[in-house]
Amino acid sequence: MAKERTQFCIECRKETGYEIRRGQCTHCIKGQEYTFNVLKAVCVECGEEVNLPGLMDSNAKLIDEQYRELENLVSVEDINTLMEVYNIGKAPLSLALGFGEITITRYLQGQYPSIEYSNIIRKALSDAGFMMDCLEENKAKVGDTAFKKSWSAAMKLKELVDSVSEKMLITISYIFEKTGEITPLALQKILYYIQGIFMVNYGRPLFSEECQAWVHGPVYEKVYDMFKGFKYNPIEDKRFVIFRDRFQMLTDEEKEVIDMVLNSFGMYSGKTLERITHKEAPWADAYDDDNVCGYTNEPITKDAIRDYFKSVSHEFDLKSEEGLKKYIQKQLAC
Repeated sequence: MAKERTQFCIECRKETGYEIRRGQCTHCIKGQEYTFNVLKAVCVECGEEVNLPGLMDSNAKLIDEQYRELENLVSVEDINTLMEVYNIGKAPLSLALGFGEITITRYLQGQYPSIEYSNIIRKALSDAGFMMDCLEENKAKVGDTAFKKSWSAAMKLKELVDSVSEKMLITISYIFEKTGEITPLALQKILYYIQGIFMVNYGRPLFSEECQAWVHGPVYEKVYDMFKGFKYNPIEDKRFVIFRDRFQMLTDEEKEVIDMVLNSFGMYSGKTLERITHKEAPWADAYDDDNVCGYTNEPITKDAIRDYFKSVSHEFDLKSEEGLKKYIQKQLAC
């Protein structure tokens, strides 16, 4: 049996049990009053609040997060990520973005940025080309060593992002947002199924990239190059914060198909999805069993993918999660 949590209650003048409840508080920030959702420790005997060590710090963090969201301001975490992604320190980053030398330091200590400066930071975080423009414009202020390190990081990130289509980027962004974590192998298969099912349901491909038949199933080569360093581990790299929020450009139809695929095929591991793709005509017809390298430039054409899933749609409803799940179960049972 769990030990009862107790704390000294000023009203009861003794140690009493307490409960953590949700509540609200009002704070004035920059001359404006805000109401925030917070947590409160409440005495189970008299109902009054008790002073619980650590709760004030937790609520301060909650208030900070809510205020930044209400005012559309970047977080301290965003700024730390920006420095890590572009391999740049606080003072050089401030100067590169056209701020005062200690501005970023102040923001990291909790000072709130203006909406103008917040938008500049957010733009740099989401657009490597913009960051490169800032570095170039303020090169003399930043200093040669800091410039070279940050420029190199920005250039590599821009090359990585430019290697695939915008639609592929925002599709990956949405998958990251919905799954929390995914391995490179599973990502490849999810993209393949999204493409096939979208083509059948809406008569056109979602993204322009061509698929290839590799030993582990259908592969989009440029996407493979982006994430190959993670091998069989979940993709977790702060450089890919650049994908964040790009999925907002997806249409409702596109999100609907991605959601259906994630809620059906996304329930399985990359290896399980690999086994399923090996039973399907698009990969089986394109892959050369005599290939010793494990990969091939032999394409799995969009027409082949569309025609296969069109044939599948005669038996299974590819416009519903239930239909996709029935298809998966049949494939796994073979």
